[in-house]
Amino acid sequence: MALWIDNAGLESYINNHPVINFMPRSTPIAPPLPSAPTRHARRKEARPGELLAAALDLFVEKGFAATRVDEVAQRAGVSKGTLFLYFASKEELFKAVVRENISGRFAEWNAEFDQFEGSTPDMLRYCLFSWWERLGSTKASGIPKLMMSEARNFPELASFYQAEVMQPGNSLIERILQRGVARGEFRAMDITYGAYLVLAPMLFLAMWQHSLGTCCSTQAQLDPQKYLNAQLDMLLQGFTAPARQPSAPTEHVPT
Repeated sequence: MALWIDNAGLESYINNHPVINFMPRSTPIAPPLPSAPTRHARRKEARPGELLAAALDLFVEKGFAATRVDEVAQRAGVSKGTLFLYFASKEELFKAVVRENISGRFAEWNAEFDQFEGSTPDMLRYCLFSWWERLGSTKASGIPKLMMSEARNFPELASFYQAEVMQPGNSLIERILQRGVARGEFRAMDITYGAYLVLAPMLFLAMWQHSLGTCCSTQAQLDPQKYLNAQLDMLLQGFTAPARQPSAPTEHVPT
């Protein structure tokens, strides 16, 4: 029997064999479904985020100097060689952690500043409490403490932190204060040092979270919400322009 059949013969054969011709000729054949991503592929995509999370944990727990890259890799569940595929050194890993958790958010925060429609005292309140919600109450608030303790030993990282965190953070606070002064809601002030006054309670609360608070009994612990409200009250009472006193009516003297 010949193994080769021309097109006409094949058509005739199919038409005369109903077992084979079970599907209408007009029914399209669905394309094969795409295969689900393999576990290995999903794992590869997740690795940078897992490495950054593990690095943040260890940097905050142990400090920069004491953290070893093999510990980070082990906590993330990968090999040290895999870590170096994504980050060339421990210094680059630390920079990536800072960008992921702090400096990479300044564009978003400045955009919120541009769109804010309330008063400047309300903006300052929003600044303090959103900082606490997004950063201060998280493990990333341990990064400022780490930099305070290790900046002298790692000047290159200190310069990086100053350029990508401190300067943009100061500039954002200064913009808020300048807005208040320009609108007559805050009195005239030295904007640079005014920004330090706003940042000081934020840094203190971060330090309390990761150092000072661990030395205190349960009864002596700070309530972050009450602390920020008290600081805000003190700042606004110092910043707010004094209310204008109504001028006394002039006495009418009959002629």
